[in-house]
Parts: sequence; structure tokens; C-alpha cells
Amino acid sequence: MKQRDSVSVALDEKLYRVRYEIDSDRPHVRIDESACENCTEHICTIICPAKVYVSSPEDPKKIQVHHENCLECGTCRVACSREGVIWEYPNGGMGVKYRFG
Repeated sequence: MKQRDSVSVALDEKLYRVRYEIDSDRPHVRIDESACENCTEHICTIICPAKVYVSSPEDPKKIQVHHENCLECGTCRVACSREGVIWEYPNGGMGVKYRFG
């Protein structure tokens, strides 16, 4: 059986190995729309390895957040020069849970 390298594996297949327990009362990642409204870079849509942030199809200036993909790496928070990403640790028992080790 031929082994695939990790680069050729699709993102969806990689994310399958992660389970995310959603805390509907308190999402751990949010967008500060006032900080993002004049942003032209949208670095969060580029830098996130799990594609948590995507431009809204209705209004490309707005960002949609897909919490269920989050790996809690914090890259978005560090990369956003406008501090438009509000990232907090999830409540206990919530957030990312890795499968298979």
C-alpha cells in the first residue's frame, strides 16, 4: 500500500481527525467587526490552516467564522495587525478534541 505524504491529504480529511465540542453560550473565536470593516488584507482568511475565516459571499468585506474547523493554534490572533480576532480559551470540556492521538 502506497503511503501518502501529509501535504497531498485534503483539508477535510485532516479535519476529520479533530472533533470540536461547540460551546453555544460562548464561542471562543469572534470577529471585532469595527476593527475589520476597513481591512483590505483579511489576513485571517489566508493564514488560518483550518480555514476558520472566510469572506462572506453576500459581502466580501465581512468575515464568517467556522468554529467547527478551529484547531486552537492562535495563528489568527497573532497575524491580525488590527486585533480584529477575539480569541479566548474555550470553557472546560469544550473546544478541540484530537482523535487518533
